[in-house]
Amino acid sequence: MAQAESIQSMLGTIAPDFTLLNTVSGKKVSLNELISYKATVMMFICNHCPFVKHVNTELVRLANDYMPKGISFIGISSNDAVSHPEDGPEKMKMVAKNLGYPFPYLYDESQQVAKAYEVVCTPDFYIYDKNLKLVYHGQLDDSRPSNNIPLTGKDIRSALDDILQGKAIPDDQTPSVGCSIKWKD
Repeated sequence: MAQAESIQSMLGTIAPDFTLLNTVSGKKVSLNELISYKATVMMFICNHCPFVKHVNTELVRLANDYMPKGISFIGISSNDAVSHPEDGPEKMKMVAKNLGYPFPYLYDESQQVAKAYEVVCTPDFYIYDKNLKLVYHGQLDDSRPSNNIPLTGKDIRSALDDILQGKAIPDDQTPSVGCSIKWKD
């Protein structure tokens, strides 16, 4: 497991467009089909990473708490499924169903979406406003697999609460930490 930290993206940039396979439905979907009129949370995740496994229950809880408030959630896996078969589309579908993901779990086979978003690690979180401008790129919370800090999702929850209350999200955002993206050779 190669640990990595997300790089700070330029706040205010527009979300790059994409069309990817929804591993649960088996259909291709575009970003425009999945966005919200309030905010959209993009989560670059995968199946094998211990950091993602650690936060999965909170991702489900977070989505179930905020989707009814008009926030959209999108999970994307960009890892090379040849070197990491556990991250392939069939296994993604099984994980999404077993964990009860209430959001689409998309497969970025070409890895072009991860490159466009400058993803470094899993999990990596991005929040876009109603105009698809980046307002948050950082961690879920301070919890890590080995630090015994409770899993709360406080950083993402705070950002989403600010959006829902019409407040600006502070620019000081703590990077996400996780496993490096498994790039193709």
